[in-house]
Amino acid sequence: MTGVRALRIAAGTEAVSLALLLLNLLTVHAEAVASLAGPLHGTAYLAAIAAAWQATTAADASARWYALVPGVGGLLALRRIGRDPAPGVRRG
Repeated sequence: MTGVRALRIAAGTEAVSLALLLLNLLTVHAEAVASLAGPLHGTAYLAAIAAAWQATTAADASARWYALVPGVGGLLALRRIGRDPAPGVRRG
């Protein structure tokens, strides 16, 4: 599995699990949902950070920092990887 593909899966899981946790908090607040989705969200967050580290090059190093944002960091890192490099940075 490539780094970008792993990042895409981890970022999606991170965002969906966060939405599920927030929806649960705002509605029924079922403890079973929180105990299942909480660790899933934490694992997806850590996986997104690791995948962002592997998927980026020196030109995309800012994507690694974006991945550290809780909840949506993986999606932000994917967005940064898909863009042109930062001003003044050349791709080889």
